[in-house]
Amino acid sequence: MMAWGRDMSYRALFPALVALSLAACGNGTNPFDVDDTGTETPSTSRDGLLPGTTNPSASGAIQRYEDSTGGGGAGSATGFEYRSASDTFYVDNLPFDGDNTYARSARVSTLGGGAYQLYESDATYTDPTTGNVENNFDYRAIYGKSTSGGSQFAIVRSGDYAGYGFGGFIYQRNAQDNAGNSTALVVPTCTGDCTASYSGAYAGLRVFQGRGGIEYVQGDASMTIDFEDFNDGQAGAVLYVRNRRLFDSNGNDVTGTYLTALEALDATTTITNTGGGTRLPNMVSTTSADTGDTNGEFTNTIGSQINNSNGTVTALDSGNYYAILSGAGSAQEVVGVLVVESADPRVEGTFVQETGGFILYRN
Repeated sequence: MMAWGRDMSYRALFPALVALSLAACGNGTNPFDVDDTGTETPSTSRDGLLPGTTNPSASGAIQRYEDSTGGGGAGSATGFEYRSASDTFYVDNLPFDGDNTYARSARVSTLGGGAYQLYESDATYTDPTTGNVENNFDYRAIYGKSTSGGSQFAIVRSGDYAGYGFGGFIYQRNAQDNAGNSTALVVPTCTGDCTASYSGAYAGLRVFQGRGGIEYVQGDASMTIDFEDFNDGQAGAVLYVRNRRLFDSNGNDVTGTYLTALEALDATTTITNTGGGTRLPNMVSTTSADTGDTNGEFTNTIGSQINNSNGTVTALDSGNYYAILSGAGSAQEVVGVLVVESADPRVEGTFVQETGGFILYRN
């Protein structure tokens, strides 16, 4: 993970904002309650994993969440909980988000072609002493759960900070699917070529350093895994994210505006690796011998680049992805989150952070 800088409130609140932590109690069962250690101790199963389950195994549930040790508000969100009866999303420990319960967005209710749900924090709150109505910060949350119920993720960010601000994400393999079947990872056994492909929807939130605002992004994701190398405690995998399109907070497509600004930076810049049409450049992960482990966890770097008309390439997005493979049969689905950053060509001196989630199904 990157080292997060100290963020300032975009609405110019008091300096103590960075240290503020809200406490509240939730109702019902927390669907992300897997790790009972209550600590942020990284797993010892391999390097590069996020905090969460301290003793992961192929046969059990695994939970990972954004590291909060870097400061600046990243990873501060806790208590993620989807409440199906009211179709609301609950998240704790974020400043100025109202009563911590987010309603389904009326402007953009879903992302990823309807695969994932989008929620917004309360716009205002009423001071119980004076009765005055004040503005909250504008947080957005994406929630996704696989069709089997065996895995899920959530992401929460706000555009009301001059920096990336407070937020967090979480992803996990549940102990059971909707039918009560175990999601324990069953690695396929085969002779010769033992490669599987997965595909599904991608969706994320984009926030900025240097200005306020929030954007949505959605596209397609796919992953190829070589299972033959699991016998060495390692596995090769490559993650692709294609057909990314950008939307403003009201759901208007702004992909073209972004690409026009990107091409205007340099006369040699021509966006050709977009998968056709008006799309952001594709993202692809690097691969190495230790991309995955026998517990079904994967992590590596990921990014995109621009193909220039003079034959050179320019790096654009760069960051990391994190994923967990789930069983419910024979390695049937993958859940994960990625975080990448890049300079924003539309406003000089600003940077954008994209946090996206994906659930992929075996083809």
